[in-house]
Amino acid sequence: MESSGAIGTLIAIITGLTTFKGLQDSGYFDAYKFHVGHILSGKEYKRIITSGFLHGGWFHYAFNMLTLIAFSVSLELIFGYVKFLVIYFGSKIGGSLLALFVHRNHGDYSAIGASGAVSGVLLASVLLYPDDMLSFIIIPIEIKSWIFALLFILLSIFGIKSQKGNIGHEAHLGGALTGILLAVAFQPSLLTTSLWVVLLMALPIIAFLILIVRNPNVLIIDKYWGETLSRGHYQEKKKAKKNKLRIANKAEREETLNHLLDKIRKDGIRSLSEKEKELLDRLTNDL
Repeated sequence: MESSGAIGTLIAIITGLTTFKGLQDSGYFDAYKFHVGHILSGKEYKRIITSGFLHGGWFHYAFNMLTLIAFSVSLELIFGYVKFLVIYFGSKIGGSLLALFVHRNHGDYSAIGASGAVSGVLLASVLLYPDDMLSFIIIPIEIKSWIFALLFILLSIFGIKSQKGNIGHEAHLGGALTGILLAVAFQPSLLTTSLWVVLLMALPIIAFLILIVRNPNVLIIDKYWGETLSRGHYQEKKKAKKNKLRIANKAEREETLNHLLDKIRKDGIRSLSEKEKELLDRLTNDL
């Protein structure tokens, strides 16, 4: 029988070496990190994979790799080395592709880390053992693995929606869905023995992906979850909001415009609320 955990440990060692190289050599780091502009315009598709071998620091690396090793044991034992590698790298690709879709219009967006791959390994393991208890190093509590997985998925969805912080929630969610699908493909009996777990984890992700594909405004507008998919209704609401945005005089308009431009320079266009974006459009059109 194949020794469980060996491939996960090997990946952790290789990732540690490449992470060390990246932290020491900024040119190496920049050449292999996930970067939307280089991938879409420069066709540097290798970055989809190579970014998983880089981390922003040793805490980031340790968290990902300890999780990988912990959950790779059961997957390697049940699926074997080859299928485990397919789950790991397939989940990495799935996570990167979702990040690429969400940030397709943000050419300067970049990311690093194996979170997508690790998320796939984690969710695949939960499918196999949904009733196992998981404990946390920092918080001394235990919860069933299927509850943890569901919370992880919901947190990732709300993280993508809010776009706050410096966490690659898109990679987490894309990797998680890929891990679920590959685990079911490699062990179809899960659809019989653990169908409720498969549906509980997969359906929220699929529903969210359908929502953002059909209505991209969900990713742009704060507190908007696609209450309507009617383009006409949305345009009416947008027009009504614009009518409420009144600027008293030219001096005030210039001061407001400068404030918005300074905010963009410091934190990027996504830091603006929907109301601020509409205000920016109105001010620039008045110039």
